[in-house]
Amino acid sequence: MSLPPDLQARSGGACELCHSTDGVEAHVVSPREEAVAVCGPCRAGVNGALGDLHRWHCLQETAWSEHPAVQVVAWRLLGQIGESWAAELREQLYLDEDTAEWARAGEGAGAGSGAGEEGAPGRPTVDSHGAELHSGDSVTLIKDLDVKGAGFTAKRGTLVKDIRLAEDPELIEGRVNKTVIYLRTEFLKKA
Repeated sequence: MSLPPDLQARSGGACELCHSTDGVEAHVVSPREEAVAVCGPCRAGVNGALGDLHRWHCLQETAWSEHPAVQVVAWRLLGQIGESWAAELREQLYLDEDTAEWARAGEGAGAGSGAGEEGAPGRPTVDSHGAELHSGDSVTLIKDLDVKGAGFTAKRGTLVKDIRLAEDPELIEGRVNKTVIYLRTEFLKKA
């Protein structure tokens, strides 16, 4: 898909993620019909083939774009990278409510897909009481948990907001004491 005139004008003909001018095309950011301008390597990453993770350090600038479609793509990519710098940057980003909902709606099977939430198909992620959990929910710890490698104990009663589901339905990802960690659902209660 070539660049429509409005996207050409907005991007200046350059990739809105890495600023390359080679092979730039429009990429529709599902589930909406808005597009971003991306080069070939960024298009591959948006479609789930991240390749060399060092190339994605460009998102440290791009994530702060004023354009919601670019913010959504950057937020989704940061969630796929799996490195601490990316998780920290993703946590720092401010997305307005509408943009955050859009970002979460397409997260799961590639940054550009319209797939739903992560997790094993047919097996929901549930808390210790059997309540189904979804990305964006808040949970409370029901037990003190030693966080290995981080040097602190997550105390019982701690509220963990805006969780993300993991591929394993027995785990969720959340931020405790400014650290992104995985938590076992057997130690959580939906807030």
